[in-house]
Amino acid sequence: MVIQDLAGDCAGRDGTESQAMKKTFVLDTNVLLHDASSIEAFADNTVILPIAVIEELDKFKRETNELGRNARGVIRRLDLLRVRGRLGDGVPMNNGGLLKIVIGTPPDRDAVLDTAIADNRIIRVAQVLHSQGERVIFVTKDINARIKADALGIEVMDFENKKVNFDELFTGHREMRVTPQQIDEFYANNNLRVPDAGLMPNEFVTLMADGDEHHSALARSSGSGLLVPLNPKYDAAWHVKSRSREQRMALELLMDDSVQLVTLMGPAGTGKTLLALAVGLEKVVDQKRYDRMLVSRPIMPFGKDIGYLPGAKEEKLANWMLPIFDNLTYLLMKTSSSEHKHTVRERIEKLQRDEVLELEALTYIRGRSIPRQYVIIDEAQNLTPHEVKTIISRAGEGTKMVLTGDPYQIDNPYLDSSSNGLAYAVEHLKTQALHGHVTLTKSERSALAAIAAKML
Repeated sequence: MVIQDLAGDCAGRDGTESQAMKKTFVLDTNVLLHDASSIEAFADNTVILPIAVIEELDKFKRETNELGRNARGVIRRLDLLRVRGRLGDGVPMNNGGLLKIVIGTPPDRDAVLDTAIADNRIIRVAQVLHSQGERVIFVTKDINARIKADALGIEVMDFENKKVNFDELFTGHREMRVTPQQIDEFYANNNLRVPDAGLMPNEFVTLMADGDEHHSALARSSGSGLLVPLNPKYDAAWHVKSRSREQRMALELLMDDSVQLVTLMGPAGTGKTLLALAVGLEKVVDQKRYDRMLVSRPIMPFGKDIGYLPGAKEEKLANWMLPIFDNLTYLLMKTSSSEHKHTVRERIEKLQRDEVLELEALTYIRGRSIPRQYVIIDEAQNLTPHEVKTIISRAGEGTKMVLTGDPYQIDNPYLDSSSNGLAYAVEHLKTQALHGHVTLTKSERSALAAIAAKML
């Protein structure tokens, strides 16, 4: 259930019925850290912020990441609302709702919850309001907190604003049954018009002949139901050829300069980053289509963080960019021994010195304008929708952006497969002709990697 729908149930109603249907939403801190505008997402209803939430926001406000920015954004919003009255008594919001900060609750004589824990103090507020006869909905992105609140008989839900249905996420490819004559017509005329059937721009279609599984064709939607063949010039990049139909579709989008944003999604080993880097080298080094290749990824540790790293920014960044170096090493080895006297590592360093290749932390992208560059954002599943918006909006004239990631490998504790920025961008930009997407499923890294991706 999407929160806007739930919050808007009582919109347009009046009198006793409207009052009876009003709801009280108690928000957890993680909701505000996920989206600073979340307090305004519950039109015509009451939003409760326990004082423990304000205390937790205070701990995050000095951080320089997205959590810190959202914490500061919420605090500023609350300060603006303060001029309308005492927040402890409740103040009206522009959406017709009421915002109230609850300072304390009666003692829990049954001691069901240990109120020394901040999460329990927040749940306790929802429990008291529920016991007073209000229709209370506890909103949190913390699964364990939802379980505890549900056990107490409180209605719970996740915050679903800026969230997509991952099970129905746009894949960028579909199969379509046609007659054998239509496939022959496609090959003869280099195009085929089919019923639109909701085809998205740059969506790929596998045409399958009725009664003959081997009579098929791979096409690309150019809009309004017109299918065209893939460009044979886009079959390879930097001596790398596609190993599967999915990789061929990815290369088609990466090599086509008219597609200014490409999103690639899939598990480890499917070739997302390798293909993006191969096309980047082809476009920047060989074709001179872009002035520079900029590669970045979120600084998000897998497992326990190893703490601060010594050295200058470049030395610190090198540790996080090892997966990029691994792929670049593989690609440059293909043109190494006979054509170049320098080692692969020396060639990578020369590309950096010549400002052909730039490795940058995402922290430094905010506020930049990036013209005529080929930009790769790796591990984009660890970004929030707002961060992805910020990154894409940095694109200047003549820039192409590529976002890659695996929604099943999210290290950000405040995101999941449905709320991460990569999935959000795929679903909300699928109707745009400047965007193309492919979901890759087949691992091409090695037989062992394919077995691990499938079986573990």
